Amino acid sequence: MAEITYYTKEGLEKLKEELHYLKTEGRASIAKAIAEARDKGDLSENAEYDAAKEAQGLHEAKIAKLEDTLAHSRLLDESKLDTSKVLALSIVKIKNVKNNATMTYQLVAESEADLKTGKISVKSPIAQGLLGKSVGEFAEIEVPAGKMQFEVLEITR
Repeated sequence: MAEITYYTKEGLEKLKEELHYLKTEGRASIAKAIAEARDKGDLSENAEYDAAKEAQGLHEAKIAKLEDTLAHSRLLDESKLDTSKVLALSIVKIKNVKNNATMTYQLVAESEADLKTGKISVKSPIAQGLLGKSVGEFAEIEVPAGKMQFEVLEITR
């Protein structure tokens, strides 16, 4: 049984757009590549045809995976979420106790994670350590570089 994943409206729309693209333009370009390879003659010795058919299989597998992801995804209404503690989709401002550096992250689904835009996966070590914490609480988190201690400064949506 697949795990339910929670998404922002933006993240869910992005998945739907990607699926639509793969089903329309993606399938059309692969069908065109197969037709071109088929026109080149003997299929038993046609490496281009074999490659196109393999690409088609991978493409269909990607579509199936995306459809499964969408079937097991839920849209979270951010306005109804509790901001007293860190949850999925929370925007959390934290301070590294050791060097006083502050960072702001939004905890999102794995497929939405993008560190450049400040979005980290709820499954990441930092997010796991922050989940359930309230403003003023400290989280000691084991990261690849060792143990780090963060203070939760602010929680918003």
